[in-house]
Amino acid sequence: MKTIAIIPARGGSKRLPNKNIMMLGGIPLLAHSILYAQKHSFIDEVIVSTDSLQIKDVALSYGAKVIIRPDNLSADFEPTVTALKHVLENHEKVENVILLQATNPLRPENLLEEAFTFFEKHQIDSLFTVSINSHKLGKIHDNRFIPFNYEIGQRSQDLEPLFYENGLLYISKANLIMENKIISNEAFPFEVIHPFASVDIDTQDDFDYADYLINKK
Repeated sequence: MKTIAIIPARGGSKRLPNKNIMMLGGIPLLAHSILYAQKHSFIDEVIVSTDSLQIKDVALSYGAKVIIRPDNLSADFEPTVTALKHVLENHEKVENVILLQATNPLRPENLLEEAFTFFEKHQIDSLFTVSINSHKLGKIHDNRFIPFNYEIGQRSQDLEPLFYENGLLYISKANLIMENKIISNEAFPFEVIHPFASVDIDTQDDFDYADYLINKK
């Protein structure tokens, strides 16, 4: 049974056009996730799911396989799981799926190996990465700020820990994805403490920040 990495990469980004093939640190944004996956011997195939011929050419040039996604699975509000399911419908004997989002190009070097080792050792059906959020959060209602996770005057160090899904990676059993799920109710939240956890490229500012981190590194 195989373990595959899938990188969904649509061509129709609205906020940052053509972001998946923009040059970041000397290579296309998409290539960062491809090369990251290729470093791991437990991954049998690296597959890019796309609706774009330009993205297809970039993916092939970096050694990934490509599945062309039909238009009905490439709309703005189409969930990621349908792209993963479409890939699995064209592959046999897949047991594990590693989802790497092209918009998260910076990942700690040992993260995937550590997460996959944990995934297999504990025989769980899904795992996703999270990071702690230490901000004082609240809502604005009728021009009033209503604290959500603290009381006015409370010290930051006394806050109850909250975590956010950082998008660095997901690991799921293939049969779970075929049920239209990436994260199950029993999914393990794998904590990541690293500056890269906050890098998720949707805007030019996000891209510039990632570029700064790469140059600094």
